[in-house]
Amino acid sequence: MLTDPLFWLVAIPAVLITGMSKSGFAGGAGGLTVPLLALAISPAAAAAVMLPLLVYMDFLSVRSWWGKQNTTQLWILLPAAIVGIVVAYLLFDQLNEQYLRGLLGVISLGFGVYGLTLGEWSQRKPSSFIGRICGTIAGFTSFVAHAGGPPLNAYLIPLRLPKTEYLGTAVVFFAVVNAVKLIPYSMLGQINLSNLLVSALLAPIAWVGVKLGLRIQDKFDEKQFKKIILSLMIVVGLRLLWTALIP
Repeated sequence: MLTDPLFWLVAIPAVLITGMSKSGFAGGAGGLTVPLLALAISPAAAAAVMLPLLVYMDFLSVRSWWGKQNTTQLWILLPAAIVGIVVAYLLFDQLNEQYLRGLLGVISLGFGVYGLTLGEWSQRKPSSFIGRICGTIAGFTSFVAHAGGPPLNAYLIPLRLPKTEYLGTAVVFFAVVNAVKLIPYSMLGQINLSNLLVSALLAPIAWVGVKLGLRIQDKFDEKQFKKIILSLMIVVGLRLLWTALIP
């Protein structure tokens, strides 16, 4: 990774976008990161490099949003997310690189299409049972691809929480989820010195992304930005599926 120009070409904008997403701007945009990195490196390495960065960005973001979260919703979502993480951990060793690329492609393509076509259709407030299902899916997809935003949004957005409460809940949710993921990632050998070095080199980009997202929240058309990211998720998803099916 250190000497691969293609990796850095995709890693810098991907980490910048993730940092902006972590600030509460264009939530879910960070789901693009691992699929994008998987175009240059293995999906497992992409997820491993991103996790320490996500924990670092969570630390920066939680300080801005702490106290604004909806604790009731977090109690619904977080236990279910941990179940999803455990399931993903148990299945991880069964997936080779080709299968992982295919799974990433499906996640990226599915969430991109969902966000562009169905994401705004939900009118009825979902039940806590639906919240637990979405939390479980978010835990699973977050483990595999750090892409828990779309299933989380599928539950939180129809609740019509005030914007600050919604953002605070999402930020705290992923801070806990990413901290929990450190344990199974370490057990799988994904947290190692080589990956940590790459993460450390990308940390300044992550910091810029978080600060940039906080600064432009009220000055930039968030919906248009999200449409661009979702469109990219579709393109990247198709590319990953093609790579998985025709290696």
